[in-house]
Amino acid sequence: MRKTVLSLLLWSLWSAAYARPGFLVDADWLAEHIEDESLVVLEVRYHPHRYYTVGHIPGAVQVQRFKDLGDNHAVPLMRFPSHEVFQDRLRSWGVNNDSTIVLYDDSRTALTSRLYFMLELYGFNMAQVKILDGGTLEWSAFNDLEKEPAERQTGTVTLKPATHDLLVEWTDVYDDVVSRRDPNVVLLDARPKDMYTGEVIRHSIQGGHIPGAVNIVSLDGTDTQSQKWLSDDGLAELYKSIPKEKTVYVYCHDGFRMSLAYLQLKQLGVKDVRLYNGGWSHWGNELTLPVVEGGKPYSGDYEL
Repeated sequence: MRKTVLSLLLWSLWSAAYARPGFLVDADWLAEHIEDESLVVLEVRYHPHRYYTVGHIPGAVQVQRFKDLGDNHAVPLMRFPSHEVFQDRLRSWGVNNDSTIVLYDDSRTALTSRLYFMLELYGFNMAQVKILDGGTLEWSAFNDLEKEPAERQTGTVTLKPATHDLLVEWTDVYDDVVSRRDPNVVLLDARPKDMYTGEVIRHSIQGGHIPGAVNIVSLDGTDTQSQKWLSDDGLAELYKSIPKEKTVYVYCHDGFRMSLAYLQLKQLGVKDVRLYNGGWSHWGNELTLPVVEGGKPYSGDYEL
């Protein structure tokens, strides 16, 4: 009896530690609901051609990560599209106001996080949005993929104007962090460490980071093998240097890793998280804007 109680206690503690965020679902949940009339499954692959060549979850609609999730006429391309453009894209995927949307990718939820954030940005009911934890890897373990593209009737979803306090522009970053060093604002660079330090230059002319930025790699909040999220304890350890009461500005190079950091920070209870519209693809290509190289937030003249 004592052994059974102890086992139940240990199981309870394990379950609490590894409980999923409410928006994450597994393959069993999706298989159970995949025939639901209101369900819309959206795939965002890193290499979009694999929707056709490798295959996709039955009924899943393709979302092309650059063309469909950015502003095709902006510089850089991955600024967020307008309310009207994104609404038209959702309708073309068959999304209605009452749709339950399941998002998945093959990139540790970094790509789906961008789409999730955009749905929140434009006022969709987020209680109706789920992310498949583990993505294609999770589904393919016991389920088949198909290669024929899905066809859905055009949807009628109606979005709201953008919630502007979820975004910041380069001028906000320059003013609040580089210039005034507002103690209530934390600037977070979610890119790989070698891009933060400037050892690797990618997606920009300049290498390094914005003065004042701290580096936490958002993909480190997921498991490299299963592609699933870490537990809340694991995420808390990753982001232990970020005070929950402060405003956090986040950027990456093209808008995906920062969206993953946004979801992770919100899951941990950080109330005010905002994404830099354009990110490093903007800042790193503007030669007049200051850049710091190395592993510290400030160096050189910016240490003074």
